[in-house]
Amino acid sequence: MAADGFQHGAFQHTLRTPALFAGVGVHTGAYTRVAVRPAAVDEGVVFVRTDVTDRDNRLPVSGEAVCKTQLGTVICNAAGVTVSTIEHLMAALVMLGLDNAVVELDGPEMPIMDGSAEPFVRLLDRAGRRPQAAARRFIEILQAVEVADGDKRAALKPCHRFEMAFSIRFPTKVIGRQAIDMAMDEHAFRREIADCRTFGFVHEVEALRALGLARGGSLENAVVIEGDRVLNPEGLRRPDEFVRHKALDAIGDLYVLGAPVIGRFEGELAGHGLNNQLVRALLARPDAWRVITFVEEIAEAV
Repeated sequence: MAADGFQHGAFQHTLRTPALFAGVGVHTGAYTRVAVRPAAVDEGVVFVRTDVTDRDNRLPVSGEAVCKTQLGTVICNAAGVTVSTIEHLMAALVMLGLDNAVVELDGPEMPIMDGSAEPFVRLLDRAGRRPQAAARRFIEILQAVEVADGDKRAALKPCHRFEMAFSIRFPTKVIGRQAIDMAMDEHAFRREIADCRTFGFVHEVEALRALGLARGGSLENAVVIEGDRVLNPEGLRRPDEFVRHKALDAIGDLYVLGAPVIGRFEGELAGHGLNNQLVRALLARPDAWRVITFVEEIAEAV
């Protein structure tokens, strides 16, 4: 067994310098400033709401911390403090090999940026990576775990590397049926997935805004579909940008496990809710996975 797909190897990494950015949240419309800072060994990813001063404002990421999954992944802590739409940054962190980071933000939702993970990749590249003197932990899938809801399905299966398979189906001709199936490593993520944007339908916008959602959504940060056409003047970045974005979401949603996965993810019509159900189903099955490291293997090879 080798850590195929995770080129930064056997040791944990954090940022070399802080990554600073700001933008609006796609659902709240709130303008938020963010600093992704280096963190200590074994700290994992921790969000900190700097605008909250009257109670615990730290939100360590975990499968159990996910409290809402309507159109995005929301985490909360015991004090009731929340952070929304974490999945695109989480995807960039795991695929760029960053284990430990403190994400400080002064609002309730991560900025949506352009709707993809590419801006986060650029910012993290600029911040740089620093190796740490501790073994990186991987979650190796030992037995298949699957969850379903009607015709929606998500599964994790044993595999010697991280693989991502996803299929979607929408009645509009713009999407139709789309599917991808690929080995997923940093190179593949950068080349095939990171720039694929979130998407939505015009007929849903009014309903979402009535629920207090999509207040910051625009053609600048989402692919918007009306009937059988894309409204964005620049069009699509890829013909199958939609299913690739769903894969991006799944990668970020899996990283709430706290370690990169060695296994195969299969999603069919799945979204954030089913992704988190799968995470919780896996955690409830300790016989289906194990935590492994590769530091001893390197020492033996030397």
